[in-house]
Amino acid sequence: MVKNLILGISLMGFLFHLATFTNAAANNPKVLMKTTKGDITIELYLDKAPLSVENFLSYVEEKFYDGTIFHRVIKGFMIQGGGLNVDFQEKSAKAPIQNEAKNGLKNKRGTLAMARMAEPHTASCQFFINHADNPGLDYGQCADGWGYCVFGKVTQGLDVVDAIANSPVMTKSGMRDVPRETIQILSITLIE
Repeated sequence: MVKNLILGISLMGFLFHLATFTNAAANNPKVLMKTTKGDITIELYLDKAPLSVENFLSYVEEKFYDGTIFHRVIKGFMIQGGGLNVDFQEKSAKAPIQNEAKNGLKNKRGTLAMARMAEPHTASCQFFINHADNPGLDYGQCADGWGYCVFGKVTQGLDVVDAIANSPVMTKSGMRDVPRETIQILSITLIE
């Protein structure tokens, strides 16, 4: 009896949490990204890129991004993060998701997009924020035709994106465009 009661309470808590998450997600959820350079608020386009948003929010909920870094920064192009910790070790990601770049959203300044490998359907945890308009990353414009899926946009904190993008860079562990100063993502939390 007690075991069933505990299970019932746990299930109710999970369902309440799921309903809260779903309710927030129904109206373009927003997240707050706290970094060592300042805070960035991002609206996520659930209606245009549901797989990408749900994937991103699952990492947010698991606190996967907490303590990761912006490991690739190219002024006038983009800032990339979400996959490496402060020791420059790659975190273990979930399976890749389907590329949703055909959603009509463009890689414009301040938009959030999925990072991926050369193959179009290889995005998992890493993302980037466009520091400039990058039409060459859009669906149909990219060399492979697929492009990079935009799934959100910075609504506050573009000055923080600029500060990150303006950071001096170096080569580290065979990777170029690594900020000399470690720029950490302290946390990403769902705020709406």
